[in-house]
Amino acid sequence: MKLNELKYNDGARSTKKRVGRGEGSNWGKTSGKGHKGQNSRSGGGVAIGFEGGQTPLYKRIPKRGFTNYTRKEYAIVNVESLNVFEDDVVVDFEALKAVGLLKKGLDGVKILGQGELNKKLTVKANKFSKSAQTAIEKAGGKVEVI
Repeated sequence: MKLNELKYNDGARSTKKRVGRGEGSNWGKTSGKGHKGQNSRSGGGVAIGFEGGQTPLYKRIPKRGFTNYTRKEYAIVNVESLNVFEDDVVVDFEALKAVGLLKKGLDGVKILGQGELNKKLTVKANKFSKSAQTAIEKAGGKVEVI
């Protein structure tokens, strides 16, 4: 089979409906739009969600809560996953990204205290939980808030 011999399967493609091409076509004269009325006019029809003047559904249902546009979202790393680093290494955003613990920085990095840390590290992050801070210092490392 060659590229110029490729064909669509039967019924896979139908021809476009060509309206306004004479009475014999069945789609002549009013072109399937009927007589007069809003939908027969050019640009006619109603907006999405319009319910004939009745208050639309999206306005009738209750609205609750709000989105805080100043909210900060932190990328989270647990203390146990810091064991991939060698002793006496400075762990910051770039180091975490290089190892694959972070994909996006979001608004910063927060270290949480789940698990145990066996390495002596200097960890630089935007936020630390108290348990993470104690775990890092217990292992002989340092905590730096940036």
